[in-house]
Amino acid sequence: MIQKQSMPFTAIVGQEEMKLALLLNAIDASIGGVLIMGHRGTAKSTSVRALAALLPVIPAGSIHAEMNVQGETIKINIQQTEEQFKPVPMVDLPLSATEDRVVGTLDIEAALSQGKKSFEAGLLARAHGGFLYIDEVNLLEDHLVDLLLDVAVSGVNIVEREGLSVRHPAKFVLVGSGNPEEGDLRPQLLDRFGLYTQISTITDVTQRVKVVTHTEAFRTDPKGFLKKWEGEQAALRDQITAAKERLSQVEMPDELLAKAVELCLILKIDGHRGEIVLSRAAKAYTALQGRTSVTVDDLKRVAVMCLRHRLRRDPLEEIDTGEKIKEVIGDLFVG
Repeated sequence: MIQKQSMPFTAIVGQEEMKLALLLNAIDASIGGVLIMGHRGTAKSTSVRALAALLPVIPAGSIHAEMNVQGETIKINIQQTEEQFKPVPMVDLPLSATEDRVVGTLDIEAALSQGKKSFEAGLLARAHGGFLYIDEVNLLEDHLVDLLLDVAVSGVNIVEREGLSVRHPAKFVLVGSGNPEEGDLRPQLLDRFGLYTQISTITDVTQRVKVVTHTEAFRTDPKGFLKKWEGEQAALRDQITAAKERLSQVEMPDELLAKAVELCLILKIDGHRGEIVLSRAAKAYTALQGRTSVTVDDLKRVAVMCLRHRLRRDPLEEIDTGEKIKEVIGDLFVG
């Protein structure tokens, strides 16, 4: 199968917060995915594809599922391959997708009458081990978003139809993007994305010139452009690999974790997801920097993207949520 070439991740200009959020999820998928909100044409989908193409290949293997038919469990392969390794999957989920196309379909009659393999895998199976990307996620039906978030957290897809059930592994990083002018997700769904990044059109002339020159150079000579960025791509790939290996050794001092909890309390963030994600993201960032002990600066670096979407919305408040978090951080970590 011929793989479509992607813009080198290291050649993408600007949008540093978005790129960092994607990198952190590549290091630790338990962070819970990324929601990217901003203007059209700001490299949202390009960045996701570029990161997937950058990452080292993964073991291909087969995806095994368990089908329960009339109380009997049948083990089936829903995705078979003779290849040993494959590129990290990057699967697009269209807004028009039905639930059956997303989770997979069951042929109930064949399973009950003949006991045959009767499950056709959906997009969740294809995304296993990689990224599932939804553009304009704020326009996707809420029940589908809820379903996707559930599977992304559990790592297991369960399909149940009239007494039949199939379960298979579906571990992926969920990335959603959209334009806030077209509506936002419900707060209950917003909170379940690990990170939230806001991006806007680049206004710096020098950077905008780079965007044009990189885009045109890649369009006219993809192979040559990829070769030019080969060194930086390899360096970042090695950095990600090392960070993933280092992650289990990273520790967050108790006093710093207490500060993270205090930050969430001051911001009146409901539940405990805020400090959990903040802890995981800070550790992933520390690992990316080549260290094993989280510092105050590491916590500050990831706090806004972890907490911005968890704040209670006050329609009368004019201050940006990101700026509000920075203000509280400044007071909390003074001296």
